[in-house]
Amino acid sequence: MTKNSNEVVLSAKSITKTIGNRNIVDNLSFDIRRGEVVGLLGPNGAGKTTTIRMIVGLIRISKGDVTVHGHSIRSEFTQAISHIGGIIENPEFYPYMSGYDNLRQYQRMSEGIAESRLHEVVQLVGLQDAIHKKVRSYSLGMRQRLGIAQALLHNPTILILDEPTNGLDPAGIREMRDYLKQIAKEEGIAVLVSSHLLSEIELMCSRVVVIQEGRLVTERVMGQGQNQEGWVTVCIRVNQADAALEVIRSMQEVTVLNQPTDQPELILRLKDDFIPVMVQRLVEHKILLYRITEVKETLEEEFLKWTGGGRIA
Repeated sequence: MTKNSNEVVLSAKSITKTIGNRNIVDNLSFDIRRGEVVGLLGPNGAGKTTTIRMIVGLIRISKGDVTVHGHSIRSEFTQAISHIGGIIENPEFYPYMSGYDNLRQYQRMSEGIAESRLHEVVQLVGLQDAIHKKVRSYSLGMRQRLGIAQALLHNPTILILDEPTNGLDPAGIREMRDYLKQIAKEEGIAVLVSSHLLSEIELMCSRVVVIQEGRLVTERVMGQGQNQEGWVTVCIRVNQADAALEVIRSMQEVTVLNQPTDQPELILRLKDDFIPVMVQRLVEHKILLYRITEVKETLEEEFLKWTGGGRIA
């Protein structure tokens, strides 16, 4: 990528959507940067789809604003939306036409899209072998990829997808994940994706934005959950659990999180830079250390903590 990967391409600024006396989305703010894949997560009714619809101008923002490359969705809609490509719910095509002809139809409705760009996006989403077949013969995964090709035709800098893996089989889900990561990396496009599949978000996204009842709960860079302040949870396997426990409990810097049973393993919470000290103490007491592994919470476990057990949807 030649452009600054830290460049903010979209900024939601205290956006609120009020229906009746209720705020469906309430004072929500977050940024999206070039080349990152961001997951929008929240329990059922958290306001994810409402947020996406406000961002792309399908519904009016009650308060606040969304800016795309400095252009306001509220007051400069044409300039702002020109930078966005998106699939909200399912992509729709003419089934009796080929995939290529569907893209040509979209090309005619948009200005400045060269013929060469059609071939570029077809290659990018891997549809070159099927692009001249009728869309009615496409699998759901192929239709989703054609939808992404259509969304990318006008060279947007941000792609917004609402449940892009909905209805796909495991192979299709993996394909979609790989394409989105590839697009972000090779094209420098920012991707905002809403999904209820936490395992996929964990594999796909570089960052997550979690909302509940329309409000921001947390933003988290993937892989930096519990180690943000240098603290880690580790599991150690030793030959003498009782002896190791006695040594470790003499160290104020280490917290034991479990009671060893018949398995000689201890779960410990400590600062990352204290691990060598702990290992040295165990060796000094002639305790054999067979294995030490970091214990990481899954995104699902973290999500349940953030939302107090709210169901994802």
